[in-house]
Amino acid sequence: MAAHPKIDYDSLDDPALARMVATRDRGAVRLVTQRNNQRLVRAAWSILKDRAEAEDAVQSAYLSAFAAIGSFEGRASLSTWLTRIVINEALGRARAAKRRRAHFDATSVTVLEDYREKLMQGSTSGTSPEKSRAQAELRSVLQSAVARLPEPFRVVFVLREIEELSVEDVAEALDLPPATVKTRHFRARKRLRDDLAPDIRDALNGSFPFAGADCEAMTEYVVAAFCGRD
Repeated sequence: MAAHPKIDYDSLDDPALARMVATRDRGAVRLVTQRNNQRLVRAAWSILKDRAEAEDAVQSAYLSAFAAIGSFEGRASLSTWLTRIVINEALGRARAAKRRRAHFDATSVTVLEDYREKLMQGSTSGTSPEKSRAQAELRSVLQSAVARLPEPFRVVFVLREIEELSVEDVAEALDLPPATVKTRHFRARKRLRDDLAPDIRDALNGSFPFAGADCEAMTEYVVAAFCGRD
């Protein structure tokens, strides 16, 4: 029996990858999740402000998206298409949580979780312990400042400033006019400048890490849930 040729998944364009995901091809599912895990977790966190809830939202969104991937038409990138699905999932969860809080306790206050240790997960820094501690403190300050932004500004800020998506991609993902994306991004930056010194802007790229074991665990969960176990 002739061996099947090895597939170069990295060379496939988005429509081809989508077609292979639709067949529950493990390699295609694994590549798509690995490429998008961090961006999607960041996007979900920007709405939910809870790491565990954001991860759960992304996993659910992956399974929904892959089950309906035949509807992917390639007009936007696969990444943008997935981002929009994740945002809708996160918004739905946020609305449901708000309804639950209003029903059970109209005076309840949402307590923000301490992310300091989780922020450092996945870090590959080889710097001194003192510098690592300083970076952790800085990232904690940054995350708290971003978390205080109003949700419409926070979502745009995370996608534009941290994920470095284009105005057009953010507009597509959020179903907004590009002019609105630009305005919200500008206002978010202005609010943060009031709280933060300009010289810590470069630390944003290292914030909200979702890599290493966390990223791999999510990938394997989605592959097993969508494709079945070996």
